[in-house]
Amino acid sequence: MKKILAIGGSNSKASINKQFATYTAGLLEGTQTHVVDLNDYDIPIYGIDHENEKGFPAEAQRLNELFDTADGFVVSLAEHNGSYAVAFKNVTDWLSRINREVWRNKPMLLMASSPGGRGGATVLEAAKGSYPHAAANVVGTFSLPKFYDNFSEDGIPDPDLNTAFKAQVAALQAAL
Repeated sequence: MKKILAIGGSNSKASINKQFATYTAGLLEGTQTHVVDLNDYDIPIYGIDHENEKGFPAEAQRLNELFDTADGFVVSLAEHNGSYAVAFKNVTDWLSRINREVWRNKPMLLMASSPGGRGGATVLEAAKGSYPHAAANVVGTFSLPKFYDNFSEDGIPDPDLNTAFKAQVAALQAAL
């Protein structure tokens, strides 16, 4: 059975992106999902002085070891002021210092969602451009606008959005 890490790019306890990533990973067949909650990792703000004086934080190393066990990733990014949520950016900064190949060249479905009409499109574009430099094998992307209108526990009710979404899930499934 393949192990999928479902990651919501936010430390909000009610993260819509964690909810979306978890739902999406649950659609994959022959997989076991491990949900990564950023709140479970007490990682200090990255800085070269901290790294030089204290080394890598144990919690960052623990998360890095979890990434080693993954066969694939479902990542849904929160967008804060047109960029990554600071908690998620901090985690990936630390991970990139431990292992430059953060994403291990494993298949990834890269997504974003927000309550707004653009669905995190800006952060999704940034990640599509930069994640391959951190060994991301992005096999599909999807942006879900107006999360509260377009998502329910049963999925995505809009037929056009759902068709586009399911195509990206199928791309990840095929890559696994």
